[in-house]
Amino acid sequence: MSESTIDTAIDITGETCPMTFVRTRLAIDRLAAGEVLVVRLRGEEPWRNVTGNCAALGHAILRDEPGEDGVRMVWIRKG
Repeated sequence: MSESTIDTAIDITGETCPMTFVRTRLAIDRLAAGEVLVVRLRGEEPWRNVTGNCAALGHAILRDEPGEDGVRMVWIRKG
């Protein structure tokens, strides 16, 4: 997946649950169906919260890459 397929990106590494999903949901709500959001987050709980809730709402998790210091990048396509 190339950078050109990213429609918007957010960094929620400084947020705690439940604000991690609130910020993600607000960003997804601004997208058109089929557009891609990349979320940069930190920690196991925010990762479970964001990916689980997005999948439950019908959005596709396209890519999930662990990085250093517990930071992850998650690509989400709006359903």
